[in-house]
Amino acid sequence: MDAVPQRYTARLLIGCPDQPGIVAAISGFLLEQGANIVSSHQYSTDPIGGRFFMRTEFFLHELADPAGSAAARRRFQELFAAEVADGLGMEWEIRYWGERRRIAILVSRHDHCLLDLLWRWRRGDLDGDVIAVISNHEDLRRETEAAGVPYHHVPVQQPGGRAEAEAEMLRLLAGSADLVVLARYMQILSGDFLERVGAPAINIHHSFLPAFAGAEAYRRARERGVKLIGATAHYVTEQLDDGPIIDQDVVRVDHRQSAEDLERVGRDIERLVLARAVALHLDDRVIVDGRRTVVF
Repeated sequence: MDAVPQRYTARLLIGCPDQPGIVAAISGFLLEQGANIVSSHQYSTDPIGGRFFMRTEFFLHELADPAGSAAARRRFQELFAAEVADGLGMEWEIRYWGERRRIAILVSRHDHCLLDLLWRWRRGDLDGDVIAVISNHEDLRRETEAAGVPYHHVPVQQPGGRAEAEAEMLRLLAGSADLVVLARYMQILSGDFLERVGAPAINIHHSFLPAFAGAEAYRRARERGVKLIGATAHYVTEQLDDGPIIDQDVVRVDHRQSAEDLERVGRDIERLVLARAVALHLDDRVIVDGRRTVVF
């Protein structure tokens, strides 16, 4: 894989109560440090009493070398907190070029989302590294290990086996994953697991919910005569399929298509929407605002 030319030194994400002077304070501080802003996006939910969000990328040579600039980075972050963020009530984070996040994928038997993510990762299309695949079945071991990724079989014994399986997954993942992706993992994760894993999780499902929840959704959707099918990618919360939405898409269908045709179209849109959501997250383009997301 060819080296990617460096497009920025650091990426700054902020959220705070909207008020006059936020952009001036941030850009003025970066100017004082000698930084060159190369990309900036902002959004306000309401100019009076709303929330303000901003994503900014900048070059600053002093911070560019991770080996020799640890002290400079600490100093920069301390100055930003003291001179800008604290006074404006900001929630903020900064990420530096080359800080690739570690991705763990959970999957059951459906392979389309997993294989798509592995392909994109191997092509260098994801700003992160797939470090593990965990499944409650053995079906996808060969494809995963062929991509050079460790495969862990963690069965969920029914009934009552979820706690034991989650404990084993936590042993494998805690402290080693920065993002968990549910690539058609057909088990419900507990709130305790989501809290203890220490990383956000992204899920994908068809957009028939809640009308056609459960098994054979495509057959029942065809019987109902749906004209659109789609997929939704969202952050995982303890409330089933209720987390903040990152990305969605739809495809128009008609009466001529069988349930199998609909399912085939659904697989395509599921893998594309999940891949987009993962890429958006890894590129720091998603900021959660309560139950909603701001996507730059």
